[in-house]
Amino acid sequence: MKLGFIGGGNMAFAIAGGVLASELCSENELYVSDPNPEALKKFSKMGVNTGTTSETALCADFVILAIKPFIMPIVLAELKERFQDKLQNKVLITIAAGIEIQTIKDALGYDAKVVRVMPNTPAMALAGMSVVTSEHAPANAEEYETVLNIFSSVGEVEILPEALLNSVIAVSGSSPAYVFMMIEAMADAAVRDGISRTAAYRLAAQSILGSAKLLLETGKHPGELKDMVCSPRGTTIEAVKKLEENGFRNAIMDAMEACTNKANNL
Repeated sequence: MKLGFIGGGNMAFAIAGGVLASELCSENELYVSDPNPEALKKFSKMGVNTGTTSETALCADFVILAIKPFIMPIVLAELKERFQDKLQNKVLITIAAGIEIQTIKDALGYDAKVVRVMPNTPAMALAGMSVVTSEHAPANAEEYETVLNIFSSVGEVEILPEALLNSVIAVSGSSPAYVFMMIEAMADAAVRDGISRTAAYRLAAQSILGSAKLLLETGKHPGELKDMVCSPRGTTIEAVKKLEENGFRNAIMDAMEACTNKANNL
């Protein structure tokens, strides 16, 4: 497999590292293009092919559009105008929030093989959660399977209809930001009580990591697991009461609604 990236940001770097570690392809089968030479330096150190124009990435059979939503129209216009002959039979994988498959096909002017994916930044630690749209025609089953393998190399993969993908952004694509904010707040409180900053971050992060693992491995309802920690007249139930008083759950749900609405309006 030859894999290309248009865009050399953190997500492209994470996916490139994952496919290399999984031996889905070798360094000389990876192609990365970015107009900023500085962004390409980290890829050059990996030994992959780099270039400042999209033509470099189009040497590959599978091309990930690893670009921000507001840049997508510019890139698609360039691809249509300069490289449409090179696009035929290539599988284009978009990871841009809010940009629908049909929008990309319309911009390119033909029935392109487009697969839409919503990954998240924990892919950088090979612990990502990527949601792949079930729609992929005219890409064939073998090509679609390759897309699934690419994102499986950086974590877990779920398949859902494209109609749900903007909601997915709120629950997995953007949610690491909420979790990092929670870790930071927990650590700040621990530092206030005398725990060192380094220890506070480690305690908070490991607690969240372990809690998530416990839920996934036991399959128990999160409310049941919460109740296991809340002893009668204990410390935890006091903390839970304060969280409820301050609208903890409602704040999260409102934030996710705002995130989904933003994706719908992109």
